[in-house]
Amino acid sequence: MKADVTIFEMGPRDGLQNESKFINTFDKIKLVNLLSKSGLSKIETASFVSSRWVPQMADGEQVMDGIQREQGVSYTALTPNKKGLDRAIQANADEIAIFGSASEGFSKANINKSIKESLQLFRPIVDAAPMPVRGYVSCVTDCPYDGPTNPDKVIKVAEELLAMGCYEISLGDTLGSANPDSTKKLLSELLSVFQTEELAVHFHDTQGKAIENITIALEFGITTFDSSIAGLGGCPYAPGAKGNVSTEAVVDFLESKGFRTGIEREDLKIAAQFARSLSQ
Repeated sequence: MKADVTIFEMGPRDGLQNESKFINTFDKIKLVNLLSKSGLSKIETASFVSSRWVPQMADGEQVMDGIQREQGVSYTALTPNKKGLDRAIQANADEIAIFGSASEGFSKANINKSIKESLQLFRPIVDAAPMPVRGYVSCVTDCPYDGPTNPDKVIKVAEELLAMGCYEISLGDTLGSANPDSTKKLLSELLSVFQTEELAVHFHDTQGKAIENITIALEFGITTFDSSIAGLGGCPYAPGAKGNVSTEAVVDFLESKGFRTGIEREDLKIAAQFARSLSQ
């Protein structure tokens, strides 16, 4: 199915990493396989971070090795450092992501480095990566530690990530506090600097505003949306930020507006039912 918009599925990584009980490897593989059959073209499958910090993601290699890869689907991985990149290469990740922050407080809480230090860490990863690299910028409207985020700070980090070779920047509403006004302000300023195809949005639905924010993003011409099956996940370093916007809700909304997602909703529903069973 031809698609007008891209849904970047975060469930197997961003969704599951926040679960308190360990999800067994077989179930993680099954979830990815179910998602693959739905027509999703991008699935963040693993995170090659230290198992000491995110024990839920310790079996990334086994998950990547065990999935049934579908043609036309990119299986991606989060890589915080050169060791993570090496693991991603060994696991045959189709794409990797690096994660920065627009706020100093969150950067230090999340990776124990300043924004400047994090960017210095990312550059050799992008240089050495044999696959496409996506950049995340967290706390694009608000930070749990520093308060409201000035769009200028988002622009500076995004400029650095694009300059070093990231093909796309995902703008993260990490705290789930973005609203249509703050989203409109952010995108109006960013799109005076960047092209729409360089940006994606990643909204949490903590306050029930995600679909409204996606509506604003569509008005600005954004066509790539991060979401998580069954609304799984949040962020362990952003208190109260539970609840990524659910993939099902995003697909239903976009399809209702006449956009083609390329996703079979019945297959997605099966994946969502299974995802919910993992978080109970």
